[in-house]
Amino acid sequence: MINHVNTLFDLTGKHALITGGNSGIGEAMAFALGQAGARVTLVARRADALAKAIQTLRTAGIACEAIECNVGQIPAAQNMAKTVLISQKRVDILINAAGVNLREPFDAVSEEAFDTHMALHLKAPFFLTQAFAPAMKENGWGRIINLASMQSYRAFANSAPYGAGKGGIVQLTRATAQAWSPFGITCNAIAPGFFPTPLTAPVFNDPAKAAANAAQTCIGRNGELEDLHGLTVFLASNASAYITGQTICCDGGFTAK
Repeated sequence: MINHVNTLFDLTGKHALITGGNSGIGEAMAFALGQAGARVTLVARRADALAKAIQTLRTAGIACEAIECNVGQIPAAQNMAKTVLISQKRVDILINAAGVNLREPFDAVSEEAFDTHMALHLKAPFFLTQAFAPAMKENGWGRIINLASMQSYRAFANSAPYGAGKGGIVQLTRATAQAWSPFGITCNAIAPGFFPTPLTAPVFNDPAKAAANAAQTCIGRNGELEDLHGLTVFLASNASAYITGQTICCDGGFTAK
């Protein structure tokens, strides 16, 4: 007898595209999807980091490729999506993980800096979903995973544009689910706690801040990138077929305490 539970999490034959997949959370999610059987395409703007990530994935036996693109520039992102659909025929799983946090005081934020946050955290997920969802609809199956944040729900200092964008992604996740889930496409978001990534380096470089954040969690430690693997595969697989429009905190209980 086939083990039905195991097959729920099997991504063999699926193609996943991960923006911001060259480092940090995006790379960790790409690794998890690849380990579950998916072929992965990493999209990011830094060629050197992309090459390093691809080498790591291939060393682990994961089929993968890289595309250099700044998805915060929407025409470039749309052209990338068209190219991928022509060459790869389908994208089954879209992970919108590209992001930035310029960490500026509220009164020092320029319009350009504000727009940079909105482009990466809201416009790119919206227009990439718009680009890839119709093909998912034709196939009757798709998974879209957005990256929210603890700042989707609470404020942190020197992060107003980042928090605004991450607040918006929670509602965009709901709106995407409403529009596309009748066609077999689920959309959910992961809101990570404090994980050691290039984006959070300013926090982890301060031992006192890192310790304080760990103490705020129910578990008593900060996140490790491997903590994201299970949730990523779950939301990208048939195991989560009846879950859509939700934002799940993976924060060790930081927001519960």
